[in-house]
This record gives sequence, structure tokens and C-alpha cells, in this order.
Amino acid sequence: MPRTTQLRTYTVKDGLLDEWVERWRDDIVPLRLDLGFEIGGAWVDRERNQFVWLISYEGPETFAERNAMYWASPEREAMGLDPDDYLVHTEDRTVEQRY
Repeated sequence: MPRTTQLRTYTVKDGLLDEWVERWRDDIVPLRLDLGFEIGGAWVDRERNQFVWLISYEGPETFAERNAMYWASPEREAMGLDPDDYLVHTEDRTVEQRY
């Protein structure tokens, strides 16, 4: 399958931005990497209370299929992490790298 990259922008509940970043870094990133995803970077926009990151996948499944594997995995369930506890709004955009 061709490489797919998503630009993800999350608006985080007031007062939880740093906690969200810590949970993302400590829990989400290792599992995503174990499942073959690549993280192209992550940024915090404190003025907007947003967390922005790039995630890519290139492998035998589509991005959507591999993403479904992530959400269905026992490791993801064991995190005890419900995004709704932290996030007010999410926006995922599939983007194509040009540079």
C-alpha cells in the first residue's frame, strides 16, 4: 500500500494539555511505533490549547486497516486512555508530502 500521512489536530480540554502530551508520548507513541506507524513530529499550540502531530503508515494494509488494528489491540485497551477525557475536538487530514 502507498504511504499515507495524516495531520492530526486535537483541541484539548482546558488545563489538560500537558497531561495529554505526556499520555500521548508515554502510551500512544510506543504502540503506534510497534504497529509500524511513523511519527513525523508533534507540536503544542498553547494559545489555541491544541496538540498537532503527523502520523504515517506504509505497509501491507491500508492506513485505515492498520489504524483499526491499533484501536482493537489489547495493548490499546490496557492503556485505560479514553480520548474523550482529554479532547474537545479532533481533526484528521490526509496530506501529501511535497518537500
